[in-house]
Amino acid sequence: MMKKLLAILFSFLILATAYADEQEELFSEFNKWLFQNEYKEFIKLEFAEGTGKCKGLKKFSQHWYYNKCDNFKKVVPNYKVKTYNGRSEIPEKGANPNYETLLYYYWNYTNGNWAKKAKYSVIRASQSPYQFEFDLREDKNVKKQIQKTALLSYLLYEDGKIVIDEMSPKDKFGKVFTNETKYHSQSVGKSISSYILGHAICKGHIESIDAKLDDWPLVKNSLYHNQKIIDLINMKAGDEKYFSSKDKSNIFANSNSKYSVTNRTIKSVMENELKNSKKSGNKWAYNNLLPHLIMNYIIFKAGNDEFLKLLEDVFTNKAKIEYDTSFAEPQTSTSEDKATTSTLLLTRYDYLRIAKAMLDDWQNDTCEGKYLKSLYERKTKKNYDYGDTKQAFTNPKSYGGFFHLEPSGMKKRHIFIMDGYGGQTFTIDFDKGRIVATLAIHRDFNWMKIAHSVIKKGK
Repeated sequence: MMKKLLAILFSFLILATAYADEQEELFSEFNKWLFQNEYKEFIKLEFAEGTGKCKGLKKFSQHWYYNKCDNFKKVVPNYKVKTYNGRSEIPEKGANPNYETLLYYYWNYTNGNWAKKAKYSVIRASQSPYQFEFDLREDKNVKKQIQKTALLSYLLYEDGKIVIDEMSPKDKFGKVFTNETKYHSQSVGKSISSYILGHAICKGHIESIDAKLDDWPLVKNSLYHNQKIIDLINMKAGDEKYFSSKDKSNIFANSNSKYSVTNRTIKSVMENELKNSKKSGNKWAYNNLLPHLIMNYIIFKAGNDEFLKLLEDVFTNKAKIEYDTSFAEPQTSTSEDKATTSTLLLTRYDYLRIAKAMLDDWQNDTCEGKYLKSLYERKTKKNYDYGDTKQAFTNPKSYGGFFHLEPSGMKKRHIFIMDGYGGQTFTIDFDKGRIVATLAIHRDFNWMKIAHSVIKKGK
């Protein structure tokens, strides 16, 4: 018994040391980024203890300068950052992060772990990116929110033009967030993966949303085998019991794995946590695994080369993005077990280009537009009572094809919402041709006032 306890303690110490080393490395890189971007209020350089001939020499002495010991410098931080026990994201509930904490997580989303993930394959920008027309006006509510919250970007598109275009000011985040910044998609990537699925169906790679996963050896011994695609993209796969009750969107229940769903290949998950798993009911249950499952099923059906052509059709040829992008690979991805996730990074205007492509397909009744319409017709109730109904995730009562549907007061209207953790939201009014787009570090802005109410009242 004592040996077992010692082994557990030893394992704990190893994990704790690895965690501490990882945090130290992250903050070291964050400090360099602060220095490079001249955040002088949070960072400064001091002379460090030298090595070799400099070791032991008195600072600022003649010998010290002669041996160029003043070249040894260290970065000294001057800030208070809360990491919420090492979480990769700021908790959406109960957190009130200070400016330095917001800045740290902004860096992490754009330069840290998110940006370092391996790319499945680069999706090239269009040689002639779509050029938006502008007819700008100011909105006092948007101005107030952009100045006082963690909101990075706000765009309102209507009548074929951008009419409101606001970014965080220079004295907040505008110093580092620009029109060229590629920002993480979070769960907006789920909706984009659904749009890619629509293109795969229209290209004939997959029969329909009623096709079953009965031909994919990878999921044969799991609860997903023989399930209809519509049930998977509606989050009614009967898989809720396999996810943690504390965080259904991320961590597996009853698992000692250090990897979250977003960092695992489908093969790894199917051979471990979900091996011999069984479907349990069909209750709506949100999680991060299903869009990854769909993306990799498209690869299985179309083949890797055709999948890459599909991505090019969506992003480069149709949406006409201005900057390269890529879907991130899981952390466990290898050349033998190569996989993709539904997470990607895009600029603020390129996100809007994707949303506009969806709007165009709907209004032109293309094959992909018919696909989107079928998602609305086959939607399902969320069956959850949320205490907070004032956010893009919790306000809509229905869900269809990785989109949030039926926001309050707009039950009979075709409103599709793409929502990502922390405040990445794209509210598309297919009936009136309007899009409200937000990007944020933290969900502390008033979405009801600057997005929901704007769409609800119409033009």
